[in-house]
Amino acid sequence: MKDLDPAILFSVLQEILGGLFWPLVAGALLAGLAFLVVLVRDRRLVSDRFLMSELIGLAGGVFAIWLAFVVTDSNFADIGGPIDWVLLIVLFALGGVGGTLCAYLLLALVRPQRVGGA
Repeated sequence: MKDLDPAILFSVLQEILGGLFWPLVAGALLAGLAFLVVLVRDRRLVSDRFLMSELIGLAGGVFAIWLAFVVTDSNFADIGGPIDWVLLIVLFALGGVGGTLCAYLLLALVRPQRVGGA
């Protein structure tokens, strides 16, 4: 296999996550929509909230890799070819982005932006 085909990545990711794949996709779409609603409501990206959510997002990336290993009943010794490493990087990135979005949304609900600055 000389080419990196996105269809192969999609198939392997779907195989790894099994029945959780489509609910996770639906949750990601809902979180993205809610993120856009918060951005429109606040009219900007609040930097301190975003910084905190990025730090929490790192835990989301680690959680995504852990979840993949739990769901597949495998461990790091089972990682074989380059596609496995690429997929782990993709899982970490997607988990990090998802964790960042969810943390930003939760922080926006817990600590809404004050009107008038200060």
